[in-house]
Amino acid sequence: MLREVWPFVLEKRDSPMVLARLVDRDGPGARPLGATMAIAADGTWRGSVSGGCVEGMVLDAARAVLDGEAPRVAVVTPGAHLMPWEETPACAGELRVLLTHVPDDPVRAAITSAVTNDRPLSVRIELTPPYAWSVGSALGEGPAFVEELPGRSTLVLVGATDLAASVAAMAESLHHKVVIVDPRPGHVGSGAFPVSCEVIRAWPDEWITSLGPGDAVVTLTHDPRIDDLAIRAALSSGAGHVAALGSRATHAQRLRRLEGVPGLERLCGPAGLDLGGASLAETALSILAEVVAVGNARSGRRLRDGRDSIRATLPAW
Repeated sequence: MLREVWPFVLEKRDSPMVLARLVDRDGPGARPLGATMAIAADGTWRGSVSGGCVEGMVLDAARAVLDGEAPRVAVVTPGAHLMPWEETPACAGELRVLLTHVPDDPVRAAITSAVTNDRPLSVRIELTPPYAWSVGSALGEGPAFVEELPGRSTLVLVGATDLAASVAAMAESLHHKVVIVDPRPGHVGSGAFPVSCEVIRAWPDEWITSLGPGDAVVTLTHDPRIDDLAIRAALSSGAGHVAALGSRATHAQRLRRLEGVPGLERLCGPAGLDLGGASLAETALSILAEVVAVGNARSGRRLRDGRDSIRATLPAW
C-alpha cells in the first residue's frame, strides 16, 4: 500500500522512481489490491505486490519504465518462469500491475501530508493513459483504482518502561501512532523510546479521554495506582482493545479491585497471546500480536488450526 512505501519515496525524493501497484487480479494472492513496490533509479526498492513470486518480473518492467518506456498496466503471472512440467503455485492467476512514475505536486504533497499527519485521504489513479493521479475532492470519473489512506490507529502504552520501548519499536512497522503515558518524571526522561513515538508525562486518567474503536490501550507499569486509573479511563473512552500486563494472580487481584467498573468484561489480562516467550522482545511481540488479532476480529490461533481466510476481509478494528 502507499503508506508502506512512502517513507522510501521521501527518502529517495531526488531520484527518479516508479511505483508498481497491484490494481487487479483474477485469483487468490498473498497481497491485497493496492499493494505497492517503489523502485528507484539507483536499483534500490521497497514493498511487494505478491509476497515474492513475481517481484523479479515487476522489477524488470519497472526498470524499463525508468529507462524511458511509457507507463503501463503489466500482466504478470506467478509461475510464468517455470518449465511446462513444473507445478505452478496455487496463486497462479494473472496479476495486473500498474507501472507509473511517482506523482508530482500537488498530489505528492497531499499524500506526504496525509501520511505524516495521520489524515485520511482518497488517492485515485486512472487505469488508462496518461494514468493521471488525483486526490480528495479532485477525484474524477472513468476506469481508475482508488485507495483510501486511513489515519493511523493509536496505541497507548501506560508506563514508560523498557517493555514499552520494545513494544513501541515493533509497533512502528505496524503503522500505529504510539503514545506512552506515565506520571513519573524519571521514567519519561529515560531516553529509551523511539523518536517516532510521543512520550507524555501525565496521569493516564487525565489524558485518556477520547479514544475510539480503532485504538488500543495496554497498561505496563505493574503499579495499581497508575494502571487502575488507566483501565477505568480506557474502558470509558471507547477504545477497541484494553489490556493489562501481569501474571494471572496479579490479574485476579486487579479484577477484584475493579469489580463493578462498567465494561470490565472487555479487559484483556494477562495481556498478549500465548507465545511462551520470556524476553522483552518476545513479550512485546505477544502483546502486539494480540492487538493485531483483536483489531482484525481474529482469535490469534495457529493458522493451520483454522479455516478462515488468512487475511482479514474487514478493515482492522
